[in-house]
Amino acid sequence: MSLDRRTLLRTSAAGAAVGPFAGLVTMPAEAGRPPRQQELVPVRDLRDGTVRLHLPRGFKYRSFHDTEGPVVLTDGTALPGRHDGMGAFKGPRGTTLLVRNHEVNNPQPAFGPGTPYDEMAGGGTTTVQVNRRGGVLGSFTSLNGTMMNCSGGQMPWGAWITCEETVNGPDVEADFTGTSNVPLKKRHGYVFEVPVSHQPGRGQSNREPIRSAGRFAHEAVSFDPRKGHLYLTEDDFGFASGFYRYRPPAHPMEVGELRDGGRLQMLKVKGVDNAHLEAHQEQGATYDVEWVDIAQPDVEYDHTPGEPAPTEQATALTHVASQGWAQGAAYFSRLEGQVYDRGVVYFTSTQGGGAAMPGTEGPSGYGNGSGQVWAYDTRRQQLRCVFQSPGPMVLDLPDNVTTSKRGTLVVCEDSSGDNYLRGLTRRGKIWDIALNRLRSSSGAERFGDEFAGSTFSPDGRTLYVNIQSSKGMTFAIWGPWGRIGV
Repeated sequence: MSLDRRTLLRTSAAGAAVGPFAGLVTMPAEAGRPPRQQELVPVRDLRDGTVRLHLPRGFKYRSFHDTEGPVVLTDGTALPGRHDGMGAFKGPRGTTLLVRNHEVNNPQPAFGPGTPYDEMAGGGTTTVQVNRRGGVLGSFTSLNGTMMNCSGGQMPWGAWITCEETVNGPDVEADFTGTSNVPLKKRHGYVFEVPVSHQPGRGQSNREPIRSAGRFAHEAVSFDPRKGHLYLTEDDFGFASGFYRYRPPAHPMEVGELRDGGRLQMLKVKGVDNAHLEAHQEQGATYDVEWVDIAQPDVEYDHTPGEPAPTEQATALTHVASQGWAQGAAYFSRLEGQVYDRGVVYFTSTQGGGAAMPGTEGPSGYGNGSGQVWAYDTRRQQLRCVFQSPGPMVLDLPDNVTTSKRGTLVVCEDSSGDNYLRGLTRRGKIWDIALNRLRSSSGAERFGDEFAGSTFSPDGRTLYVNIQSSKGMTFAIWGPWGRIGV
C-alpha cells in the first residue's frame, strides 16, 4: 500500500484474541518477551557496508536493486520502484527465481520491453535470478502495463499470480490521488498469471487478465492444491473488504495454468448476515462459513473515450463486494497478505481488532484496530482468528505474510512509524525478526518505509523481502533461523 493512504491510518489498542487453530496459540500481552526473542543489533549490508537493518546476532544480508539510483535490468528495463509482493521459486543450479511486483499507480508509460497490457500503466512484475547470498545473475520484465501490483501468490505449477489493487480504468473517475484516468487504455482491477523461468522468453505473462476472478482492489492470492481453488484477499481501504474464493473451470494442477471462466464466491458466516469480523474478536473466535456466488464479477461502465468518466470510484470499488453483502457476506478490515500452508490459508487484516465499524464505509480506513491474523481451514470450511494485536507495540498493521519450513509465520508491518518483520510461532509466540533502519543518501530517516514481499528460498535458508517505497530495494537475509524459532 502506498504511503499516501498509510498516513491516513488510525491505530487504537485492541484486546488480544487467540485460538489454538492449526497449533497457533497467542502469548498474553502481560507475559513479557517470548523465550525466543533476541536483541536486534545493527548489521552492515554486505553490498556496501551501510547499516540498513537491525537483525539478531549471527545474521547477515545483502541488498540489491536499490532504486534510490538508476537500476537497469539485463533486458534493458529501467527498473521502477515500489517493490511489493514477491514469490521465490527453484531456479537452475541452486539459484532462486524471484518474481516481484511493482505497485506503481497513475497513468504513465509502461516500463520494459514487449507489448504491455496497457501502454499507459506503469506497474507490473520483474523476474530476478539470484544466488543464495543475494547476487543477481539475471533479470527481466515479465509483465508490464498493469497498475498497483500489490501482492499475489506462488502457484505450485510454477507460476506467480499478481494482483492489481485498483479498479482504475478509462471508465472510472480518478482514484484517491485525484489523477485523471482518461489516458488509460484498459480496465484494471484483475489478477494475471506470470510463468516462472530464468529465460526471458519463457518467463513472460500472456498479459491476459482472469476476469472471472473479479474486478476489485485485489491484494493477495493463495492456492489449495487439493480442490484447485484460489483464495483472494481484498484491500478496499475505505470500505469493508471481503475474502473470496475463485473456482476455476479446470484444476490448474491438471492443465498447468489458471484459466478464466470460473466462479467467484465471497465468504459468509453461517447463520450471521454481514458479520463484523473487522471488530474485536473474543478468545479463539471460530466461525463455520459458507460461500455466496458473485453473479457479475467483472464490469465495464459506460464512458466516452478521451473524456472523464462519470462512474465514481466508490461505485467501482464496491461493485463486487456489494453483491456479496446483499447475500450476507462478512465484513473484514483491509485484507492484505496471505499464504497457504498444510491445508490452512493464513491471511492478515491490517486494521482489524478494534470497535466495530458503522456500516460498510470508513473514509480514513475501514477498521479501528492494530491488526489481526486469520486462518481458514480449507477442509472444515472453518475460520478462526488466531492472533489479534493488543496494540501497535506488539504488531502494528500486518501486511504481507509467509511461512518458513517449520511453519512459523513471518509478518511484514506497514506502519507509519518503525517497521518490523515479526515472527509468529505455532505456539503463538510473537517476536521481532528485523527492524528497518534505512536512511536515504542524504541521511534522512526512512524508518517508515514498509516491509513487503517476504518469501523464503525453496531450501528455506534465505529470506527475501522488499522495502516498498518509490525508492524500493530487495534484501536477501540468512542466518541461524532455527535458533530464533523461524
